[in-house]
Amino acid sequence: MALRLVANFDLRKDVLPWLRAQRAASAGAGARGGCAGIFENYYESLRVLNVERNGNIIYTYKENKGNVFFGLYDCQTRQNEYLYTFEKDFQVVSCSVNSERTLLAASLVQSTKEGRKNELQPGSKCLTLLVEIHPLNNVKVLKAVDSYNWVQFLYPHVDSHPLSENHLLLISEEKYIEQFHIQVIQEDGNRVVIKNSGHLLRQRVAEDFVWAQWDMSEQRLYYIDLKKSRSILKCIQFCAHENFNLMFEAALDISLCDSGFKLVNFGCNDLQDQEKLSKYLTLCVFTNHTGSLCVCYSPKFDSWEQITYSVFYFHKGYSKTFTVALGSADSRVTKGITFLNLDYYVAVYLPGHFFHLLNIQHPDLICHSLFLTGNNEVIDMLPHSPLQSLSGSLVLDWCSGKLYRASLNQSYLLEFLRNTRPDWEKMAVLHCVLSSGRDPQFLEAKIIQWVSENISACHSFDLIQEFIIASSYWCIYPETSTLDKLLPYSSILTWSTEIPGITLVTEEIALPLMKVHSFQGYWEKLNFHLEYVKYSKPHLHYNNSMVRREWHSLISEEKTGTRRSKVYVRNILDNAIKVISNLEARNLEPRLTPLFQEEDNHQRLLMGLMVSELKDHLLRHLQGIEKKKIEQMVLDYISKLLDLICQILETNWRKYNLHPWVLHFDRQANAAEFAVFHIMTRILEATNSLFLPLPPEVELLDHKVSTLCTRSLASTVSLCITCCITSIMGCCFSQKQLSQGSWKIWTTQRKMKS
Repeated sequence: MALRLVANFDLRKDVLPWLRAQRAASAGAGARGGCAGIFENYYESLRVLNVERNGNIIYTYKENKGNVFFGLYDCQTRQNEYLYTFEKDFQVVSCSVNSERTLLAASLVQSTKEGRKNELQPGSKCLTLLVEIHPLNNVKVLKAVDSYNWVQFLYPHVDSHPLSENHLLLISEEKYIEQFHIQVIQEDGNRVVIKNSGHLLRQRVAEDFVWAQWDMSEQRLYYIDLKKSRSILKCIQFCAHENFNLMFEAALDISLCDSGFKLVNFGCNDLQDQEKLSKYLTLCVFTNHTGSLCVCYSPKFDSWEQITYSVFYFHKGYSKTFTVALGSADSRVTKGITFLNLDYYVAVYLPGHFFHLLNIQHPDLICHSLFLTGNNEVIDMLPHSPLQSLSGSLVLDWCSGKLYRASLNQSYLLEFLRNTRPDWEKMAVLHCVLSSGRDPQFLEAKIIQWVSENISACHSFDLIQEFIIASSYWCIYPETSTLDKLLPYSSILTWSTEIPGITLVTEEIALPLMKVHSFQGYWEKLNFHLEYVKYSKPHLHYNNSMVRREWHSLISEEKTGTRRSKVYVRNILDNAIKVISNLEARNLEPRLTPLFQEEDNHQRLLMGLMVSELKDHLLRHLQGIEKKKIEQMVLDYISKLLDLICQILETNWRKYNLHPWVLHFDRQANAAEFAVFHIMTRILEATNSLFLPLPPEVELLDHKVSTLCTRSLASTVSLCITCCITSIMGCCFSQKQLSQGSWKIWTTQRKMKS
């Protein structure tokens, strides 16, 4: 399927064998307690509770007596570890373990079976406990209230030595969030205990919120509070050596007044009925390493015939609201919409109905995002169980207890590219494949083969142009994410063709208001995007218009003999030499096509001018990057453009088994040479309209092939004309007249050939 889900963890495979081994060992020893009393039907109650920042997974299970066991799966060592047992019949709401595995926090509700009462704290519905587990020791009650609580330890980036202070978030159903500061000390060797456990410091982090999401990888808390019926999204960043910072506030044009209370990524919540998810709104925040900030939102379903969802691209300054037709009214929706973070893309899908792969980096044109609906194999193969997108590309299936690493399925998309028909799907899938980034040489070879076979199949855009521009962009983009503002991503600037089954509305939105003045890492990149939206309304994407004018001026001067200083021209030609050297260093294998064998000053001038103009363009707008690095990026980018053209030529010369000696003019051109001539012509058309440089001698090579094909075509046409005229004259004239006429026709044919 289009999504590639690689299982990092599976309860059934990674935990059950260990549980069975523990039970067998304890049964053989005749022991009781600890891990020994694992009940017969443990798998039915076995479930994932939380995934911590370091990748460790906390799970729980019950024995026949109802005792609640907690275990941890270490993703590094791939080993299980017993944590703690509550010898009471509780239902677990939430659980978290600190990074040293010395403290366990759990939120529990009393069992409703047999009307049992909470024996630890009578009269309360929900208990939030803090337990010393290295070794098993004291239990402290943090909260004993009638509302539900959730817990989450913070995992700051620090050195490997143990922390003297731990920090625990407590999220209350009463719409506030507190942070507990827990100091620990070591006693009697390795025994870790809580210092002043009766007087733990706490502080309010947030209050009066209706929705909150935890980003465990980046240690960020997103929450929404309502101010005068307006939904305000806020973000708090927890730091290693500081307390926490409110990073931004952003207004959301959505209504959450009737939505109740909802948490995202604070562990598995059995309190919500998965079957009723379609009746509630879906809202989540996605970021990636490039500084993007997206809020994905789907309101409550109000119709069985269509579904609406919105994406707020805060790093772009606008939102897009999509409406998808679901078909007939009787095709009822029983599951909620799913949003998954796939780095450069966000997947939006409803099993059995549609699949939308949203381009987060370049969402301007709908054709750069893949949309599929109806009876499509991709839709049929989507996972039907509800998936929760954690931090980054981690995806958790709460129902089966499987943790996946999600990505785009490169091989499947390549096959889909070969079989798809509409232009918008070709465009979208081409960019999906190129952005996946794995094994670029293999990818390019496959795409070049597809481009060569479908060179005239697209009517809305030039396939060669799109491939060259997009592939060159993705070659250089990983160097710095700010290049997406400066280099062209696509060969097209507008798209007017409607895509069946989906409509969209684009609206400008208010930018987030940053609450800090010093930025690092992700926040520095996000702030760059926001500043660009504020102050750079005209697009800064590079184009060759200046190069075109300067090149024509230099060619004109060459013809009139009035060329400007030799130093200027020499510098331009030196730039071209650097590009060609950089290109040849990339490709050590001998080429079949006869290129780079002779001087081609016109193309070298064009190359050198593009190096000069692109370097100046990047130096003007890229801040904080060394000049040498920018110069190398420019050489790599232009070398890539030329290399792709060479690869297309090389692939087709090898495909049709052509060699340099085929360019002799003492014979007729065959079908293979006509096919290569057609491809070379399309390459020249594609590069000409964008005014891109060509590898030296491509134009000369094209001229030779075209001459061979034209002479052969002229000969064939002449022969056809001769036959037609001879046939006509044979009907109208005598034999003698025919002989005289034939002589004149033969003479005419010779002239045409010459």
